[in-house]
Amino acid sequence: MDFRTSIKSRDDRGFRLYEQSTYNEYKSISPSFRYLKAKIIVANSPSAHPNTPLNWLCNVILNFSSQPKRQEVVFLQLQHTLTHPTMADTHDTDKNIEIWKIKKLIKALEAARGNGTSMISLIMPPRDQVSRVTKMLGDEFGTASNIKSRVNRQSVLGAITSAQQRLKLYNKVPPNGLVLYTGTIVTDDGKEKKVTIDFEPFRPINASLYLCDNKFHTEALNELLESDDKFGFIVMDGNGTLFGTLSGNTREVLHKFSVDLPKKHGRGGQSALRFARLRMEKRHNYVRKTAELATQFYINPSTSQPNVSGLILAGSADFKTELSQSDMFDPRLQAKILNVVDVSYGGENGFNQAIELSAEILANVKFIQEKRLIGKYFEEISQDTGKYVFGVDDTLKTLEMGAVDILIVWENLDINRYTLKNTTTGEVMIKHFNKEQEGNQKNFRDATTNVELEVQDKMSLLEWFANEYRKFGCTLEFVTNKSQEGSQFCRGFGGIGGILRYQLDIRSFDELSDDELYEDSE
Repeated sequence: MDFRTSIKSRDDRGFRLYEQSTYNEYKSISPSFRYLKAKIIVANSPSAHPNTPLNWLCNVILNFSSQPKRQEVVFLQLQHTLTHPTMADTHDTDKNIEIWKIKKLIKALEAARGNGTSMISLIMPPRDQVSRVTKMLGDEFGTASNIKSRVNRQSVLGAITSAQQRLKLYNKVPPNGLVLYTGTIVTDDGKEKKVTIDFEPFRPINASLYLCDNKFHTEALNELLESDDKFGFIVMDGNGTLFGTLSGNTREVLHKFSVDLPKKHGRGGQSALRFARLRMEKRHNYVRKTAELATQFYINPSTSQPNVSGLILAGSADFKTELSQSDMFDPRLQAKILNVVDVSYGGENGFNQAIELSAEILANVKFIQEKRLIGKYFEEISQDTGKYVFGVDDTLKTLEMGAVDILIVWENLDINRYTLKNTTTGEVMIKHFNKEQEGNQKNFRDATTNVELEVQDKMSLLEWFANEYRKFGCTLEFVTNKSQEGSQFCRGFGGIGGILRYQLDIRSFDELSDDELYEDSE
């Protein structure tokens, strides 16, 4: 079918996009067909400017070739280009997903408890040997056979056997190492359950661990998350100094203290020089104390090397410059100074301002990336561009259309995705419920017949996003509620939303449903 015809045909309800056969074809071969549909609607709407990218795109396709088959090839190539993020975006998104999965796993592992010492935590660094660990587990099996308690002995032997069986799946330790947790845990209802979890971390893990306990040990996994670059901040003014760090999206105040320095004045007469000397002495002592504390907080005593990747000096007076040029300031820290910034405040407000003013230098820190991302989202809302969406239902609608460019979700979003089936009619439906809605049995009954719906599948919505986001051609960003913007996004917008590729009115798509669009062709 000619591409020109397909985008110009229309019916009373709006613009007809494809014939029924073409619609079915695109529905079967591409999960992004709704994106294509929305793209053509916007491109051919009366309000669309002829120079908009979407109209320009359609003109490119039409002018490229008069052959319908050739137009179709170009159309599909452009579809792939528009609905697939770049390799860099994909890499960053995959890394964010891996970090989220590790956080989720740590939370579940830390909550698990067992009877006796039947829970094994095993971590192998990249260059370790599977044969060595297998031999060690064999020795442990012999030792565990001497445990007097029959129940505990069986649990420990069962856990060691599970670990041995799982290690048989590996010929060698993966490049990033191997993490294995196995054992018998006690569920919330008091029943025992065997679990075995093994995976390769998303970055090399340097720890080596083997422990049998009544809990899983996750300290090494937490270190994986903490390995982001850490930056030190010294906020210094005439009232006191604050020492802090910024790592990933975590800001931490290490220490702060206040001072009472004498001000300049014209009094004193013959004692004016003595007063000035006392004032300079107190300033000198203040700078010396700050320099000593900086060494204490930012130099690792075991390695005698800085424990931060960079240092930012901030303040509202000349103290920061005086500190950076002082002989009392540790030369190892002087080499780490990335920026000296002027701030209007001291204390924690000055700390926040220093982070914002150093955004360019700290561009790779997640805290800054998160503030910028949500700031961009709020800007779309404040300007009412129509290129934003929030709430579970509307976000999922635009996602299915392929209109979402950046999908933003709170990393602790507590919503589950249910696949429900009406056993009477055979109809299968997808519903999304939070904890409160899950407790309401009305949500699991048919609204018309009151028939109880059968739960076929239950999955965390976050997990579903992590598995399926690529199909919709968007990038997935997890945010926290630790920044002011993140907290506002979670409280005010439900912790889920997106930035769209183009302006879209969700209500118009509710009216222009698929059934209405094609009912006359059936």
